Amino acid sequence: MQWFEDLECANNRYRAARGFTLLELLVVMVILGLLAGLVGPQVMKHVGASKTKTARLQIEELSTALDVYRLETGQYPSSDEGLEVLIQKPANSDKWNGPYLRKRVLPKDPWGQAYRYRSPGENGGYDLYSLGADSTEGGNGENTDVVSWR
Repeated sequence: MQWFEDLECANNRYRAARGFTLLELLVVMVILGLLAGLVGPQVMKHVGASKTKTARLQIEELSTALDVYRLETGQYPSSDEGLEVLIQKPANSDKWNGPYLRKRVLPKDPWGQAYRYRSPGENGGYDLYSLGADSTEGGNGENTDVVSWR
């Protein structure tokens, strides 16, 4: 009886030292592939939505700075002056009391493009917007335009 227990104990040690079979590894790989296929698109959808939210927040910050600029100088910057007047004093302004942005740097939209500014705007005193991930007008999802007037 002792020799049987010794044989079984040796057999268990051999199995433990062998590792995984090819079939077990393939099953794990299939499960990981299925999880990546299901979870990956959901994560990417949330990343795109968070970039759009970031653009909205940056446009709100720039809009606030533009409103303060207007209160101090009496007008919004022209399209030619652009958003740069929020961080650098224009040559022809005595009432400028900036910089109007805390970081003294104009932010780029989350897709790496400069925000577009037009004054006077077609939708108010100015139009401030980003064209989204595709850098063209219109679009859905991450390609949606993010604008200051909605």
